[in-house]
Amino acid sequence: MDAVRRRYRPTLRRPRAIVAFEGWNDACEAATGAAAYLLGRLASEEPFATIEPEEFFDFQEHRPHVHVGDGTTRRITWPETRFYAIVLPDHHHDLVVVTGDEPSFRWKTFARTVTMVLNEVDTESVLLLGAYIGQVTHQQPVPMSGVGTDPDEVRRYDLEVSDYEGPTGIVGVLIEACREVGLPALSIWAGTPHYLAANPNPSAMLAITRKLAEILGTSFDLKDLERLDNDFRARVDEAIGNGDDLADYLDGLIGGRDLLDPSLTSELVSEIERFLEGLN
Repeated sequence: MDAVRRRYRPTLRRPRAIVAFEGWNDACEAATGAAAYLLGRLASEEPFATIEPEEFFDFQEHRPHVHVGDGTTRRITWPETRFYAIVLPDHHHDLVVVTGDEPSFRWKTFARTVTMVLNEVDTESVLLLGAYIGQVTHQQPVPMSGVGTDPDEVRRYDLEVSDYEGPTGIVGVLIEACREVGLPALSIWAGTPHYLAANPNPSAMLAITRKLAEILGTSFDLKDLERLDNDFRARVDEAIGNGDDLADYLDGLIGGRDLLDPSLTSELVSEIERFLEGLN
């Protein structure tokens, strides 16, 4: 049985794909937040295709959502992978935006299914979005790194060259699936501060979206995201201003030093989280 549900076949001009998955690859919701922002601004229609979840998800881990009204179940929303078609009239390339949850099972089959759908609409290249938690601060520019099927692409767009070795998420598997079928792919990763790991991070979302615009050779309306970023940074600065230990700790990170023992660091992280929650 084909796991892909095709609603219609879009007519697209030399499309490029933007792919973002919730889960391990998506620290502070930066990757999916950037994709959701673009979808909201570019007035996309309903997805032209979805990957049915039955073969790929543990529903006890990724539970479907039920919508009840007047004592009757109206609908159930499943953790589907969704493919959106976006036409950019003033650009040489249209877009395909792919979003969903990181699957639980059969990653190779899942990744090959994604590339199959992308090839069906003649996708020319793929940009995969990711974010990680690191020893960085909100006071510095968001560090951006990259991994690609062509290493020259990483350097061309001024991305830090990653030498990471260790566990990977679905983004890493998708790059290999793209390589298998000869589909050029580049993943771009934003670094997010570990002391803000429990909060969505507009700064990282904005950095990813700006880098997307640069790579795609286009521009997006970023005013709302820039406003969120400025507000977010101001709130964190206010939280840090409430304690000298917090400021000293961030000065140490900027200087490449870890000035605090792990137990005290945890206390400071909790203090920032409590402050931000109180402002929501």
